[in-house]
Amino acid sequence: MPFIRFKGFESDFLHGISPVISEEFARLAEVAPEKVKLESLQVEAITNSPLSVEIYMFARDQEKHDEIASMIHHILAERGFPHTHIFFVLLSPSLYYKEGLPLQSISSSSGR
Repeated sequence: MPFIRFKGFESDFLHGISPVISEEFARLAEVAPEKVKLESLQVEAITNSPLSVEIYMFARDQEKHDEIASMIHHILAERGFPHTHIFFVLLSPSLYYKEGLPLQSISSSSGR
């Protein structure tokens, strides 16, 4: 966690940029690099659909979200994808479950 999901990009391209995206995202979001999950969404576009990046994460200050979106935009734009849509899906610790328990409960209980 967090999950960064790319839609409409070639797999080889994503493998090439994944180290820099993971490293920069971890730095900006202040999480360990191994927590950052990059995924390629394979979807069939029924109507014209833009390239996009979906970022599933817990809420940060607006400034952090802006920095993350700007970083991803910059990396994609300098590689020929300046019109990519980037959006956040904000998760709640009380509605994110690990081992059947809300993360908020796991974090607050001792021994877990």
